[in-house]
Amino acid sequence: MNLNSFNPQRGGRLTTSRQNEMREDEVPQDQGIAEGLKEVTYAVDAAGHYKLVPSAGWEPKNISNYQAWEVVAAQVATARQAVLAGRVSPLAFHMARNQMDTALLAQYMGLPRWRVWLHLRPWWFNRLTAPQLANYAAMLRTTIAQLQDISLVGEMQIPGRDRNNHAD
Repeated sequence: MNLNSFNPQRGGRLTTSRQNEMREDEVPQDQGIAEGLKEVTYAVDAAGHYKLVPSAGWEPKNISNYQAWEVVAAQVATARQAVLAGRVSPLAFHMARNQMDTALLAQYMGLPRWRVWLHLRPWWFNRLTAPQLANYAAMLRTTIAQLQDISLVGEMQIPGRDRNNHAD
């Protein structure tokens, strides 16, 4: 931002030029990951006052968000393969889908971390009671059947990206 000059009428503070600030009509409207939702951005109106302006998105931000979601999708795919190979319980897959680690899930469930860690082992997971499974399912926003059988859960979709056309 360019500094204009010392302005004694503004309490002796330096004033700044508004030439580098985004005007209301310049707010980006690039559709992306928000899937039609708007985010609020500050912009300067014709009178030079800050105003909240809705924005559909900004291409550089959309690209970085897509890249982040691709990393999450890869982690979910890795967790799916580990479950199918029998190395971990289906709980690991659902934790990856919800971007949770053992400590976070334990905190939300009100359980010690070591207990959630045990439930990530297939043998322990298969011993969970119906109420325990129901609590996990509710926390992970899934059904008990999907919690136990990940083949009932579809592939993870990256928000805002067309499934048939994402050859970036």
